[in-house]
Amino acid sequence: MTTHIQHAEQLSTTTLLRFATAGSVDDGKSTLVGRLLHDSKSVLTDQLEAVEHASRSRGQEAPDLALLTDGLRAEREQGITIDVAYRYFATPRRRFILADTPGHVQYTRNMVTGASTAELAVVLVDARNGVVEQTRRHAAVAALLRVPHVVLAVNKMDLVDYAEPVFAAIAEEFTAYAASLGVPEITAIPISALAGDNVVEPSAHMDWYGGPTVLEHLETVPVSHDLTACHARFPVQYVIRPQTAEHPDYRGYAGQIAAGAFRVGEAVTVLPSGRTSVIAGIDALGESVDIAWAPQSVTVRLADNIDISRGDLIAPSDDAPAVTRDVEATVCHVADQPLAVGQRVLLKHTTRTVKAIVKDIPSRLTLDDLSQHPAPGQLVANDIGRVVVRTAEPLALDAYADSRRTGSFLLIDPADGTTLTAGMAGASFTAAAEAGPGAAAADDAEWDF
Repeated sequence: MTTHIQHAEQLSTTTLLRFATAGSVDDGKSTLVGRLLHDSKSVLTDQLEAVEHASRSRGQEAPDLALLTDGLRAEREQGITIDVAYRYFATPRRRFILADTPGHVQYTRNMVTGASTAELAVVLVDARNGVVEQTRRHAAVAALLRVPHVVLAVNKMDLVDYAEPVFAAIAEEFTAYAASLGVPEITAIPISALAGDNVVEPSAHMDWYGGPTVLEHLETVPVSHDLTACHARFPVQYVIRPQTAEHPDYRGYAGQIAAGAFRVGEAVTVLPSGRTSVIAGIDALGESVDIAWAPQSVTVRLADNIDISRGDLIAPSDDAPAVTRDVEATVCHVADQPLAVGQRVLLKHTTRTVKAIVKDIPSRLTLDDLSQHPAPGQLVANDIGRVVVRTAEPLALDAYADSRRTGSFLLIDPADGTTLTAGMAGASFTAAAEAGPGAAAADDAEWDF
């Protein structure tokens, strides 16, 4: 019992790192993740036995560690990763939430899902193939999503005789490309996930490499997900009006603080209405507190009775975001059906969902040379491009570069609720000139705005 208590106390004092893995097909992502889990003693005995049994039934002598993450039957049968697999593990130094994302081009949208909340992305490259188009695509997605740390894991070094020049050439090419996208930090590590070289334990075959192993880097990279340092934002999720004998006049606004901190007595503005008030009280876990911060779920009480409903945003009066109906953004299209100019959509931003029309698609990104293909007319699945959207009601939207939480949004099909596109408001990572909004206006009947 004492051991469990000590372990729990130890974990409570460690930091949490969210990271995602990405790479081209057969680069060894699932094997790397399996090796991380296995060598860090994060695999239960029955899990390992099941993997060993499945490996033997497929005629493999050694356990196939990729089976630790490829959980879908289709994934195991085809030997590929199809959906994002989340894994939770911990070492004495840090806790981890890992998103293992697919490598196929048609699953690039899944990487957007996995990397959207990540503080670090591990991009795998096969040492025999070097940087390929899918490698560039994953680097571009990491840059678009403003992932602060990128690790280049040059895998299968055992198949190129652990040659330093091979690693150096790949690291130089990838670093130059990622830096041109604006990725702030890139760490290159030569590994063999299959043999375990430089994953958890240092490799005996690469004495020319003096940097950290993958796990050492994951344990020591600075985690900068301090949401309290961002602009304070509180999207209202639910209005609480008990109207009971005990609380006849109670009116509170419940939700999760998206960023920053709020204090009792602070002057706030409610958007999009623009009305102002002062925070009269904050209730957290049934108790009144003087201050609350992201990502706490709280109920905020205001000094004035203002008409507030789900989807409104409460922000400090001296740091409120601008309200707009014209949204310019970089997007990754995730649906099978295309996104076209003139299309009617729903735009979901935090707890607010409004009607909107795609007014223009100025450009689509070509990942080979980062050039902009002007006026493509539509975006298809896995395309990355720029869009201009006109909303029926005003939105309080931050730039994604300033806040990943309140600068992101989804475009949704109003007919069936399908998610069409993941958007990041504001400028993209490249300053390439883009075509201005020149598309013909669509017929806005039935959508009066």
